[in-house]
Amino acid sequence: MEYMSLDWDLTADVVVVGFGAAGACAALEAAADGAQVLVLERFTGGGATALSGGIIYAGGGTSVQREAGVHDTPEAMLAYLEREVGDAVRPETLRRFVDESPAMIDWLKGHGVPFEASLCPYKTSYPNDDYYLYYSGSEISGAFSDIPAAQRGHRVHGRGVSGKQLSGPLTAAASRAGVRVETLTQVTDLITDATGAVIGVECRTLREAPGRIRDRYTRMAKLAAKPGIYYPPLRKALEKQLAKMDERYRTTIRVLARRGVIVSAGGFIANRAMVAEHAPAYKGGMALGTTGDDGSGITLAQRVGAATDRMGNVSAWRFLLPPSVFTGAILVDGQGRRVIDETRYGAAVGNKLVNEHGGIGWLLADEPMMRTAIGQIGAQGTWFQRAQFEPLRRSAKRGATIEQVAAKAGIDPAGLRATVDAYNHAIDTGAPDPVGKPAEYTTPLRTGPFWLLNVSIRPSVINPCPMLTLGGVVVDEETGAVRSTDGTDIPGLYAAGRTAVGICSDSYVSGLSLADCVFSGRRAGRSAAGVRTAQRDPATAERSPS
Repeated sequence: MEYMSLDWDLTADVVVVGFGAAGACAALEAAADGAQVLVLERFTGGGATALSGGIIYAGGGTSVQREAGVHDTPEAMLAYLEREVGDAVRPETLRRFVDESPAMIDWLKGHGVPFEASLCPYKTSYPNDDYYLYYSGSEISGAFSDIPAAQRGHRVHGRGVSGKQLSGPLTAAASRAGVRVETLTQVTDLITDATGAVIGVECRTLREAPGRIRDRYTRMAKLAAKPGIYYPPLRKALEKQLAKMDERYRTTIRVLARRGVIVSAGGFIANRAMVAEHAPAYKGGMALGTTGDDGSGITLAQRVGAATDRMGNVSAWRFLLPPSVFTGAILVDGQGRRVIDETRYGAAVGNKLVNEHGGIGWLLADEPMMRTAIGQIGAQGTWFQRAQFEPLRRSAKRGATIEQVAAKAGIDPAGLRATVDAYNHAIDTGAPDPVGKPAEYTTPLRTGPFWLLNVSIRPSVINPCPMLTLGGVVVDEETGAVRSTDGTDIPGLYAAGRTAVGICSDSYVSGLSLADCVFSGRRAGRSAAGVRTAQRDPATAERSPS
């Protein structure tokens, strides 16, 4: 490839690509280590973090847990995560993640992120505004009954969904730390020197566009993120308009990174072609992220030789709770077979439905349970959980007998009858539940009319199945440096968050991705800031091939 001399429009010690949780934590850590940091943000910041529930998975005795009276140990947290995380990271990396967990919460608090120690007294997928510490995974489920359970879902304090109460304070903290941020600036290429080291980036930017254009672009991008996340045709239409504005008003700039570039640009769930290529079974869900979760950060790294892994791993969420009484319901497929322990976290439920049951799922309750559920949802549910429950209730199939309700739902009546009989018999005799649900969460289903609620994985505005990608570029687990396909580190290039393989790349529970964003972002920031550039020559460089 032909080398060329480049002029640089901006320079910094560390350049961070993307300003969600991972990018903000990387920037803060690099700045704390004395680096001059520049963030290049495609939109206005926050990323998928700002749209999220703001849950941080943390334990081992955090200050919030102690205040709430929750007893937890690093050993219990590690034992639980070893089963959830599998071999996504090395054992010593997971051990470090666990050991650093209490300090991570204190670090976030120190940067203005608010937490509260109000303990949720019932099992739920996301607590309402009365509660901010809860079981955010499968800690109480049968598969983990031998491990001491503890509430580790630390919801950032804030009404509604709390993601902005995480991204906002981190953004403000970065500003106080002297981090420069260039918004409406998309990195399109990594620039390497003659040795293959990454020394800078090339960007398209609207920094020179008229103010009214920048304002309009910002408004449209926010609409594309939300409510566009719930209505893909709206997002697609807005993206076309954004592309036209970008084409007309963009300019190109090059940025020199004296110590390193950190790519923290999200996953690829918004890139339907990439999802179809790597995880075709997951085409029917809701893309949980922004327009920027299009895999562009991953492909940037790939163009300079980065290796990727676990690209087919997707987290698909089918939550059954609240209402909490549904822990006693049974989830069946089209043949009437049980799917999973109904107390499991929603991603375990969703992935089981997609991978083993064709996405078909029906939740069976009897009349007393359904009456209790209707009474619980108002008190236990958030506004969006209540909004999702009501259409499920209204569209549910009802029948005086198990066979009648099965026929109405198109489920094999004999299969459903056998499943219900086995479930009730285990309760009556004290035998283990057929799919391992703890006895304290089992409830006999005997009294008609019986209800079947359709919780299948299918496109739906009212009851969508949120999905996010878990794979990405391979990194050195000590430093966050991006690994090439030959197994060596690419000098000057780091990755964090969902751009990279991390703690949650095999299995996800609420809060584990954001916790990994903090963990991996800080790791990359420290490593990049610690580089002392000596021999890299920015005068002779090449762009990565497009």
